[in-house]
Amino acid sequence: MTEAVNSRVKGGRALHNRDADSLSRLTDGIAVEAGDRSSDAPGPRCSHWRRSLIMWPDGRRDDTSEVDWLQGPTLYIDLRRPADRPDAAMPRLDDLDWKAVTWLARQEGFAGRLLFDGECFEWERAIDYQPKSSAPDVGRLWLENGVMIEQGRDIPYVEHWHRQDVARAPCAAVRLRQQGQGSEGFIVRLGPTFMYARARTLATQAGLSLSECVTQAPSLKDARALIDCEISIGRIESSGWIIARSTLPFRERQQLTITMPVNRDRMRTTDIAATGDATVRDWDIHEAEGDLQAILAPAARTRT
Repeated sequence: MTEAVNSRVKGGRALHNRDADSLSRLTDGIAVEAGDRSSDAPGPRCSHWRRSLIMWPDGRRDDTSEVDWLQGPTLYIDLRRPADRPDAAMPRLDDLDWKAVTWLARQEGFAGRLLFDGECFEWERAIDYQPKSSAPDVGRLWLENGVMIEQGRDIPYVEHWHRQDVARAPCAAVRLRQQGQGSEGFIVRLGPTFMYARARTLATQAGLSLSECVTQAPSLKDARALIDCEISIGRIESSGWIIARSTLPFRERQQLTITMPVNRDRMRTTDIAATGDATVRDWDIHEAEGDLQAILAPAARTRT
């Protein structure tokens, strides 16, 4: 895959290929819908989508990256990881060398709210693994032969999405703000699947790719801080919420434990410090959709 900055929102000319021609003939209804900002009820929006293909007008295509989009009532999380990650022992952030950091900077992912204006969808990004782009992420969605087709409205790209055959309830999501830092976090749960996202604390330069930011970092420590943005997906097992894939390799196969103190406006998640020590993050709950107990319920009660 040729590297791109925020691949769904990079510039280019209009689409001129077979897939773009077929899009103009589609008459199926939009496959998912997003409620307004006040909606908190689970419904047809709650789905787990997996991408099989993205194409650009210049002929580039990617059908090997692992891409998951978990959509809650309106809040969502998206993780995009190239398939050729090198095999290396990476037990903690402080262990990452320049080669590992350079590869990890190629990843993508974002979290926020899905908006719908009656014609197009916008993936509003409160968290973005790549530096902020000036172009909004807006596209049209249709069903064609059971595949959801996404076409960029302002930026030319075509993506193919497939709904995963998983339980669509319970469906819940929270938007968080870390105490003392103000950085954002998200948790989305759909049946036995969950995704978790938290922003980095070190600012990136808008308009650059993360790879370019890493290349310009004054030290390896600064480069590590640039890729310290977690977007993870996992499954709820009897033993807990187990992370399967993550932008941070040392988080994989680890358990994400979520607890709520006496104050129900707050939440705590487990984490791993840069040194490898166990730590926690304390959050204020900025917004909740669906049944909050679906996120807080003990693992033994969440098996599906």
